[in-house]
Amino acid sequence: MIKTSSWAYRGFTIANYVFLISLSVLCILPLIHLLAMSLSSNNAVATGSVTFWPIEFTWKSYEFILEKPAFMTSFIISIKRVVLGVIVNMVLTILVAYPLSKEAASFKGRTVYVWIFVFTMLFSGGIIPLYMTMRSLGLLDTIWALILTHAVPVYNVVILLNFFRALPKELEEAALMDGAGQWRILWNIYLPLSTPSLATLTLFATVSHWNSWFDGILFMNSPSHYPLQSYLYTVVVGLDTLIKSNTDLEVLALISDRTARAAQIFLGALPILVIYPFLQRYFTKGIILGSVKE
Repeated sequence: MIKTSSWAYRGFTIANYVFLISLSVLCILPLIHLLAMSLSSNNAVATGSVTFWPIEFTWKSYEFILEKPAFMTSFIISIKRVVLGVIVNMVLTILVAYPLSKEAASFKGRTVYVWIFVFTMLFSGGIIPLYMTMRSLGLLDTIWALILTHAVPVYNVVILLNFFRALPKELEEAALMDGAGQWRILWNIYLPLSTPSLATLTLFATVSHWNSWFDGILFMNSPSHYPLQSYLYTVVVGLDTLIKSNTDLEVLALISDRTARAAQIFLGALPILVIYPFLQRYFTKGIILGSVKE
């Protein structure tokens, strides 16, 4: 017998769809407006004619940005940072989460280690001690200063820890009876079953490294070593002067600080916009904070 939905349930479902679609539109429209500004002429943007479609279409803002060698250099540095940073994050997150997912009876001192990691989520040594540590280690002006300061994201450890704990204990018991060690159990059983969670955490780590800008300014002494977001910050601050110093009247008529900033912001967000849809489907399975799988 098929139960028909009540009018209250249908009304609630429709209201949910309307609310979520409206929220999605509100998130997408600013990005579309930004793209339209970056593809419009200076005059169209200055007069407020641009909404969600380019006016007097031009690529000049993107040409102006991409012809700068510093932009491509910082872009490559960000790519290297994301690749190395995500690898370090995921390896350390797995190696920390797996033992902490065990019961206290099988891992003596587990509770102490858990509290040490939780403590780092609540308290920080501060910027000055962190800078002095990087300087004493000789890591200033190197890409490792950007990676090692975010090497163990504790929030990601908590997510993966709870995902491991939700897996059936019988799998590990059966593997131990067959003679498997902890490394084989982790590699052949836990990790294949944790693909949704690992994909989610990979996306979290990617977004974190890509969007980070302050540490680049803090640890890099030379602007030539800035990652993309740090470079964009410094350029946006002084972009108006840079554009006005251009003596080409044709270029000045097509670009301004607003169009160039819009182009840079869109270029900075583009890689994440490309990656995000492919990993989005793992979110519902990947984020488990203490729930129990049947």
